Amino acid sequence: MIRVFLPTQLDEYTGGERELLLDLPAPDAAAVTLAEVIAAVDARYRGAGFRLVDEQGNIRRHIAMFVGETMVRSLAAQVPDGGRVQIVGALSGG
Repeated sequence: MIRVFLPTQLDEYTGGERELLLDLPAPDAAAVTLAEVIAAVDARYRGAGFRLVDEQGNIRRHIAMFVGETMVRSLAAQVPDGGRVQIVGALSGG
């Protein structure tokens, strides 16, 4: 089971849901990739994935993703069973 914490920027897709539990089977039973986690989020909330990942398959510049306590910039990052993914949208202003 993987716990995903969602940012407010996805409210229009998630209806305000901020936490999601995903039961994703790992091919080697140890971990799945962050790309698979994002695909599962998008499968549940159509269109949410596009807000997180650009057309080249990279995490968008204004999005920070953490696996556990570590910030990652690659969708190839491993997420272990029982892991935590937190998605944070950048704040901007002037």
